[in-house]
Amino acid sequence: MAKLVLQKEIVCFGGKVRYYSHQSIACGGEMKLTVFLPPQAQQEAVPVLYYLSGLTCTEENFTTKAGAQQYAAQHGIMLVAPDTSPRDTGIPDEEKDWDLGSGAGFYVNATEKPWSKHYRMYTYVTKELPQLIEDNFSVTDKRGIFGHSMGGHGALICALRKPDFYHSVSAFAPVVAPMQCAWGEKAFTAYLGEDRKTWRKYDATQIITKRQFNGKILIDQGKADTFLENQLLTDKFVIACEKAGQPLRLRYQEGYDHSYFFIATFMKDHIEHHAQSLK
Repeated sequence: MAKLVLQKEIVCFGGKVRYYSHQSIACGGEMKLTVFLPPQAQQEAVPVLYYLSGLTCTEENFTTKAGAQQYAAQHGIMLVAPDTSPRDTGIPDEEKDWDLGSGAGFYVNATEKPWSKHYRMYTYVTKELPQLIEDNFSVTDKRGIFGHSMGGHGALICALRKPDFYHSVSAFAPVVAPMQCAWGEKAFTAYLGEDRKTWRKYDATQIITKRQFNGKILIDQGKADTFLENQLLTDKFVIACEKAGQPLRLRYQEGYDHSYFFIATFMKDHIEHHAQSLK
């Protein structure tokens, strides 16, 4: 059984927010995560909802800004929020760019040196992290996943590639077509190489044409989001879902931007969306 090292614990909405570190096999070093244990976890096994954060974020952004704990406590759902990348790996220039390296794992398994030794976030999120949670806590076999921006991209590709593993999925302002935006092209070239064919398995708009999710996808997107037109490309995913017959509930929110103010505003709806499948 993998060992979680408790860093601190805080009481919240009758439950507990815990900060952990552990040695990751997938990422070849220390990884950090936060866990919210709802009050129901004291008496029974609970379902787990994984949250993937966006560019530059750590495991703390969601935990301190999203306001999710109160709704998770109401529904008896555990929240798990990992860091967005390995840290301090010794890779040259790992922290040079805000959109590549530290804080920018993009939830892919890097195949190109020097990233391939540590930047294996897809395996970490879909295999190592769930196993770690299931080994150390009393949880059910119901799992959901959601995220924001780069993390929304991560949530979508994880759910679409493993539709029998995850029972629910949603996203806030996700990067849905990374092969067609600057963020994705930069990261994918560095992590996966020049062959764009290998990028397709990490692009939700590409995946949806061949594999669909077993349920409705919920996406909230702010209409005042400055990244919408050039980086997020939401309309491309909508068209792909329509062609594939994938149920999608997309809500454009007037006046909302890309920030955690936007996320916190609609967090209640997302937790309820997941609770319908997880409970």
